[in-house]
Amino acid sequence: MKNIAIILAAGIGKRVGNPLPKQFIELKSKPLILYSLEAFQAHPAIDKIIVVTHADYLDHTKKLIDKKHYSKIEKIIVGGKERYHSSIAAIEACDKITDKENLNLIFHDAARPLISDTIITKVIECLKQYSAVDTAVPTTDTILIVDKNLNIKEIPDRSMLFNSQTPQAFKYTLIKEAYTLALKDPDFTTADDCKTVKKYLPDIHIHVVLGDTQNMKLTNPEDITILEKIISKR
Repeated sequence: MKNIAIILAAGIGKRVGNPLPKQFIELKSKPLILYSLEAFQAHPAIDKIIVVTHADYLDHTKKLIDKKHYSKIEKIIVGGKERYHSSIAAIEACDKITDKENLNLIFHDAARPLISDTIITKVIECLKQYSAVDTAVPTTDTILIVDKNLNIKEIPDRSMLFNSQTPQAFKYTLIKEAYTLALKDPDFTTADDCKTVKKYLPDIHIHVVLGDTQNMKLTNPEDITILEKIISKR
């Protein structure tokens, strides 16, 4: 079985308030994207890496990566406006690979720099039994479902609620089929790859492996401080 890691780094991330997209912000003097790249580069079960970046930062990304000589990087490609555009670009970049029946694609947000070796291993092991895998942590807050007037409609059982993270991983043939069906839908929109599979291939079981609270996503300015504190303790 061949495992290809897809590093999604084409977003802009304006909420961080930095002129650079957040995947290039430095944490402890190292660009954010390099943390994820190093994790997947070092993992023995990862065969290749594809990096998906923003068109305006293609040269910038190549320069960063060239300096480090990541041997597993197969391609650096341009993504799109939405996250799913980047996923589709990565899937298409794998179309010419032979033996697709034995190909796994492991999608990870570059904005989650502290992905661990343990999580990567659990995701890959889970793909031996399931065709689709998500990473998630149990929700600690009570979740409210409200109406348009902010009146509470429902309070779900918290024990059954999880916060999704990445990696999200799939058999190539499955995620290819899901997006092929999705692109035929004129009303298609999605938040992530698991949602696409769940909508267009509803009979497929998407298994969840437990993530880690440290596998957090850099979204707001204060997250930089939190992540740097975690890195300092490692």
